[in-house]
Amino acid sequence: MGSTHWYLVGFATLAVTAQAGLGIAAITVYWVPPWIRRRVVRPKLWGWGALAAAVGMSLFMFLGPFRGPDIDMAPYVLGGMALFVAGQVVQMLGQRPGSRDAVLPDTEAR
Repeated sequence: MGSTHWYLVGFATLAVTAQAGLGIAAITVYWVPPWIRRRVVRPKLWGWGALAAAVGMSLFMFLGPFRGPDIDMAPYVLGGMALFVAGQVVQMLGQRPGSRDAVLPDTEAR
């Protein structure tokens, strides 16, 4: 395995660790990152979703593509991807629905 593989593993580890850290921060102290703070109305729910998504993506990456071809791990890999998607849905439920006013077309420009 070349050095690029280890760069990808390192970056993936940082990404899922950061996502899990954001989830834990939202669960314990109700803190969410400033760039999504306006949209998140239920930080604890959003945090559980972030934590579940981080665990799911970790299962997917480290038992799947980064481990190598092993058909015996396929159920765990697919379960990890399902957990990731479920976590994203839970995160979405913790956010405020988008407003229709923001997407109205500009009628004066015509």
